[in-house]
Amino acid sequence: MNYISDILYWISTGLLVPVIVLLIFFFIRSLLLIGSFFGQYMAIRRTAELINRELESLNRDNIDTFAERLPKKNPSLVVSYMRRLLESDSAAMRQKLLADFEVEADKDLSTSKTLSKMGPMLGLMGTLIPMGPALVGLSTGDIASMAYNMQVAFATTVVGLFAAAIGFVTQQVKQRWYLQDMTNLEFVADLLNEKNTLQ
Repeated sequence: MNYISDILYWISTGLLVPVIVLLIFFFIRSLLLIGSFFGQYMAIRRTAELINRELESLNRDNIDTFAERLPKKNPSLVVSYMRRLLESDSAAMRQKLLADFEVEADKDLSTSKTLSKMGPMLGLMGTLIPMGPALVGLSTGDIASMAYNMQVAFATTVVGLFAAAIGFVTQQVKQRWYLQDMTNLEFVADLLNEKNTLQ
């Protein structure tokens, strides 16, 4: 039994370095995500008001000129897919474009989802692994070793929760953005389908 528990102890202590490396990677990735999220927010602020104003007055009679009223040289995902919808000539192609937009949106959300789920897992692993050596240090009276291991345990928890918090917040906000964009794209697709049915 001692042999089995020793193997488990070696495995768990061997995982500490990979866990810490991954947590550092997730921390850096969360900082980069904040920057890209801010850039995306600024782009959405510039285009959302214009698009919403145009969509309020959009109907099947003036949809032919809608592409000309869209923002020029705009790299946002929703504008590019609106242009592609307006250029499409079949209902099947429009359905495929809507499905492709969902795939692209999910791809953009993947980093936030990974951070929000993996951050707490790695943080918990980074907390529990050093607790074993810390308890051993406590039992032998090695306070310095116990303090070091406890410091590692608390630091990994904080870093994991920080990455998870960034992932969770950005995921929630981006999901609202993409839901609004999807609603707008479906509205344009329905208008195009109505127009083609009446022709």
